[in-house]
Amino acid sequence: MTAPGLSGAGRKKRLSQDLQTALKKALLMIRIPETIYKEVLDHARREWPLECCGILSGKERTVQKAFELQNAEESPVLYSMSPQEQLKVFEEMEKESMEMIAIYHSHPETIPFPSETDVKLTFYPDVSSVIISLKEKENPVMKALQISKEAIYPEEIEVIS
Repeated sequence: MTAPGLSGAGRKKRLSQDLQTALKKALLMIRIPETIYKEVLDHARREWPLECCGILSGKERTVQKAFELQNAEESPVLYSMSPQEQLKVFEEMEKESMEMIAIYHSHPETIPFPSETDVKLTFYPDVSSVIISLKEKENPVMKALQISKEAIYPEEIEVIS
């Protein structure tokens, strides 16, 4: 039995697109060295009760450096990065042949899931979003997500030595 309106070629094309989407979701993983993972958690704790923010850079989805940036909003519910600070980070990443892997920020009082504002302000849909929840300050939770206007996909974080 065939799907209505799809010829053999149409079904193959649709299956190919579905397979590509499934593979992309399956391959979503960020590898973060334990020292950098702890640095990011410490950044979130130091900035509490305000949101912290920063950029994770590296190669091939493996983080090599965390850039702590100042939250220009100085807010417990919103963050922004100054264009000047971002430019400095982008120049250093280019000099070191690194790519932006993720933008991170904290949620001082809520779970590590993007707010409506987080989704609206996602300017780099191919870059992961890492959210650190300090809802339980002594037991922070870090989650990685791929955010687009259409959907939010969870990503794995592998902490490496």
